[in-house]
Amino acid sequence: MKKFAKIVCLLTVLVMALCCFAGCGEKTNDAIKLGGTGPLTGGAAIYGNAVNNAAKIAVEEINALGGIQFEVKYEDDTHDPEKAVNAYNSLMDWNMQICLGSVTTKPGEATSVEANEDHIFYLTPSASSANVLGGVADPLTGVVDVERKDNVFQMCFMDPSQGKASAEYISSQKLGEKIAIIYKNDEVYSTGIYNSFKLEAEALGLNIVSTTTFTDDTDTDFSVQVAAAKDAGADLVFLPMYYEYAALILKEAKDIGYAPKFFGVDGMDGILTMDGFDTSLAEGVMLLTPFNADAEDERTKAFVAKYQEEYGEIPNQFAADAYDCVYAIYQALDEGEALKNEDGTYNYDITATELCDMLIEAFTASDFTFSGLTGENMTWTADGAVSKTPKGMVIQNGAYVGM
Repeated sequence: MKKFAKIVCLLTVLVMALCCFAGCGEKTNDAIKLGGTGPLTGGAAIYGNAVNNAAKIAVEEINALGGIQFEVKYEDDTHDPEKAVNAYNSLMDWNMQICLGSVTTKPGEATSVEANEDHIFYLTPSASSANVLGGVADPLTGVVDVERKDNVFQMCFMDPSQGKASAEYISSQKLGEKIAIIYKNDEVYSTGIYNSFKLEAEALGLNIVSTTTFTDDTDTDFSVQVAAAKDAGADLVFLPMYYEYAALILKEAKDIGYAPKFFGVDGMDGILTMDGFDTSLAEGVMLLTPFNADAEDERTKAFVAKYQEEYGEIPNQFAADAYDCVYAIYQALDEGEALKNEDGTYNYDITATELCDMLIEAFTASDFTFSGLTGENMTWTADGAVSKTPKGMVIQNGAYVGM
């Protein structure tokens, strides 16, 4: 019996030792873990995959510099808020230290709540609702005045900012005398842009002659909306929506012989790579976006070439914003040098809470600016909103051209 007991004891010690070697003991990270959720499958997958792809490129480039090292992981949320929360929890189980947020708005609103409770730094490339930041936003200015989620930031334009900027651009460039609006009234992204556009358009004296809507239940037939715009004599149609709906509207307009100017927002980016879409239908379509893949600066050309080499397609604005997210986080950590040990190595076991406090301080500092693919000298307000200048683009011969 004593011999058996000794054997059991030895086996127990051996198992404990093996567990330590296998990772059952304290784990030491060799990189800062970045995590995010996005639609990697489903109808909005073009956005999620673009963000995932670009974040990987940024991490590869940064790691090759030999300084701070990152590891990035995206979980599929299929553009569903409940699945996004589950995906976020999986990333927390993975020991995510910094969150790249969610790609689309409704999932972003859900995961930003979780991240705020966990106090993990959250920088979304493209979830543009003011509600992602928390609190109640003024529909015209986008300013959040209560219940701010102090750890949540955006790389993309906030919805109210897009609506206001679109109205200002249309007015200053005298693009239309009679304006029709078609928007999705059960979607935060579309309604947020519409509300601020309408307010600014009225302030600028723009003549809105038709306003029609659609929902999830009516998003395949736009004959009524397009006919209303045509009957009202609109010479410009404003489309605050994602590209898949805009593609159907453009086809319907052509089918009835209606050829106004069309003006969209950043959700329209991706229409040229939509499967089965006749790109000639988008000829002349205008939009505001922070990124132009045809730009001639060296930074953009290098990114586009790398993206094409890796994934065989032109990157969209969502990809560019994600790339900038990773680099902005890297810059903030590198400039602060708080991760550096005395021997020149890095402390990758720093807690998510410590990183969060560090990055909040960096992003809200008066002297912190970041220049990337989507803007020069970008800054962030205390509300978490980014300040950068949108670019006016027009589609010509199947490509975006600066206006």
